[in-house]
Amino acid sequence: MSFLSIFLGMVGPWQIVLIVVIVLLLFGGKKIPELMRGLGSGVREFKDAMKDPEKKDDTK
Repeated sequence: MSFLSIFLGMVGPWQIVLIVVIVLLLFGGKKIPELMRGLGSGVREFKDAMKDPEKKDDTK
């Protein structure tokens, strides 16, 4: 079993609601879309790097 399936098996709907409420209180409603965009671009870059590990990053 993967870690994600084990983790999701332990998290119930009330825990998810609590996490969402805490995130809203910490960051506010206007910052959430910006945070999700940043998270999405980070995941996309990670997936691209995993697909082609031989490709070097020339941004140095």
